[in-house]
Amino acid sequence: MLEILAPAGNAECAKAAIASGANAIYLGLNAFSARQSAENFDEAAFRAIVSEAHLCGVKVYVAMNTAVKNSELDSFFDSLSFAWSAGADAIILQDAFLGKAIHEKYPEIVLHLSTQAGVCNLEGAKFAKECGFSRVILARETEAEDIRKIGDLIETEAFVQGALCTCFSGQCYLSSFAGGNSGNRGRCKQPCRKTYRINRSGYEEKAYALSLSDLSVGEDIRKLAEAGVVSFKIEGRMRRAEYVAAAVGYYRSVLDGKSEKEKTTGLSDLKRTYNRGNYTKGLAFGQDKRFLSRAVQGHIGEKVGVVKVVNGSYFVESAFKAQKGDAFKILRSGKEVGGAVYLKTDKRGFLLSSKVRLLNGDGVFVTTDTALNEKLLKKEKKTPLSLTLVLEVGKKAVAVGGGVTVYSEEILSPAESRPLSVEEIKNCFEKTDGLPVEVVFEKIVLNGDIFFAKSRLNAFRRAFYAELVRAYAGERTEKRIRIDGTNLPLSKNKKIAVMTTDFSAVSGVDIAIYKPDYYGVELPESFVNGSFEKYLYYPAYLTGKDIDRLSELCASGIDGVYAENYGGLIFAKERGLKVFAGTGFNLFNSVAIAELLKEETLAYFALSKELEREELAAFASEKAFTLSSGNLKVMDLCYCPFEKTCVGCDKKGKYLLTDENGREFPLRRYTFGGACRFEVYNCADLVGESGSLGQLIDLTLLQEPKEGVEVADDIIKQKKFYQKYTFGHTKANGLL
Repeated sequence: MLEILAPAGNAECAKAAIASGANAIYLGLNAFSARQSAENFDEAAFRAIVSEAHLCGVKVYVAMNTAVKNSELDSFFDSLSFAWSAGADAIILQDAFLGKAIHEKYPEIVLHLSTQAGVCNLEGAKFAKECGFSRVILARETEAEDIRKIGDLIETEAFVQGALCTCFSGQCYLSSFAGGNSGNRGRCKQPCRKTYRINRSGYEEKAYALSLSDLSVGEDIRKLAEAGVVSFKIEGRMRRAEYVAAAVGYYRSVLDGKSEKEKTTGLSDLKRTYNRGNYTKGLAFGQDKRFLSRAVQGHIGEKVGVVKVVNGSYFVESAFKAQKGDAFKILRSGKEVGGAVYLKTDKRGFLLSSKVRLLNGDGVFVTTDTALNEKLLKKEKKTPLSLTLVLEVGKKAVAVGGGVTVYSEEILSPAESRPLSVEEIKNCFEKTDGLPVEVVFEKIVLNGDIFFAKSRLNAFRRAFYAELVRAYAGERTEKRIRIDGTNLPLSKNKKIAVMTTDFSAVSGVDIAIYKPDYYGVELPESFVNGSFEKYLYYPAYLTGKDIDRLSELCASGIDGVYAENYGGLIFAKERGLKVFAGTGFNLFNSVAIAELLKEETLAYFALSKELEREELAAFASEKAFTLSSGNLKVMDLCYCPFEKTCVGCDKKGKYLLTDENGREFPLRRYTFGGACRFEVYNCADLVGESGSLGQLIDLTLLQEPKEGVEVADDIIKQKKFYQKYTFGHTKANGLL
């Protein structure tokens, strides 16, 4: 069965999703959720919503998809123990190695691999399956051809609606290094939604240069189904209940084959509850013209008319029946100029009140439709409950329904005056204590004139519904989940690994990581013939066709790949190569590292660039590296920020992305298979020491990488060389 999977940032959203026809909901507990700013669920609220969802035949998936530090492992396993014991249908994880360890010890726990893990090709899916995941949540950038291949191997879930991350999921560090709020740990402050300028003709003006429109695949959901996707995910744990209801309702109408009128109405409802940029189809089917939302960052709703200035008043001729409480956004030439609210109804339309001066022809978009919101939140879903009640003098009363049988505490006695009636029993049991069930009385048997005090009858009813809740919650025998990965052998690593695009003048390094500007040409002789270990850069995002090309390049006699994605392990294994697991693996804890060390192809690994100095030191070994100095990549962009204006493109290799504070973030272009992709680097380079860990130095942006190697062992020289610098997370207040 195809599954509509809805977000539940709180109980109200969960109930709205269930009532509107979702097959499953996903939510977070108070910790380890990638949406820490959502209301989320405490233990009592979680138990309640699991019972309600299961009563309605709706599954509940728990997102525990943040990077987990060593110091947090016990707390993480406590939360996992609770969620699984309390009836969760699956646990969503970002860390594949942590998932592998859980699966090996507790195979009964159902695991889904988060989109944060970046599964975008068959290699990544193979690794997820090896680790014991039953489902992969596809990276939003995954192409249709690769979706089909992955779907033939493992169950797949794909996003169909909601906000898009501008960076390839799991690889964004902009919020982390801009202010210490890690997206990988659920605390992203969305600096990508701010305004930037780019030093390219036509893009010098301030705009939302990295802000993407909201995804809405609409009717193309059927193409995803044909490609093997089984679960269609709606993003939005930070959004309101009316949005959840509208989104579920719209996709329900599409999948259920409703009339064109119903689907059009459903899309209109969705636009009015949240619509950033008038929607894009996303990257599965290729970048479209609406992919970027450069002019508008937030919710623009749906257009309902234009402003006509009449005697100083703002009149809107419209069929929309506006009312008190409705709110609007005003756009002029596609750009937001301000907001407005309903003032009063007039002939053929309504009047607006606005703090900004409006002009004739300004577009009026409704962003809060109070009548619609009320309608959406009135929906209810109730599961039929066939109930049989048997009451007989001298015996305990019996209630049977929903697979549950409950007996009264007392033996029923004969009535001395007015006996219990069938009508009284019905009235009592029709009160379902707020449960989403609709009682159908299969049979009510009354043998004899029975006395049953009203208070005791109510207690009997409450006991039955409480047992029904317990039965449907799916609670399991509680277990204390624990995995020990802390006993890692400590040792020193004195090797130097350098990542750059040109090794012609580089010397004194142990490991070379070649990062091409163009993957379409052969590997340079300075790299292939160098007297160092040789690793080719394996980006986090690769299509199946990209992998074919990468395979050709790896036939040049190199040692292996520096991989930014789990798929690199499978790629290397199938080709007899070694792997240098890069910072993109987001290695945060000893459990994950212990699992990684079991990989036969592993040569080296780099720890997360978000760890602090003391945390890094705890993982020192002859295979362990830390990003110690050089350029600091904070984003991978799998799309064209210049809106695919290829004809007039200057095709420069580097640009500058300048934020509202004048900080300049280098924007690097590289090409793979004819497609341009981009990397965003921090506005300040990294300086620091590696301690007992190996030095990983990123010199991708340097024209003379030799100098970056020469200053690697001296922080004072590093500061002078890089000029604008940060200590990153390795030093208190080290962020710029």
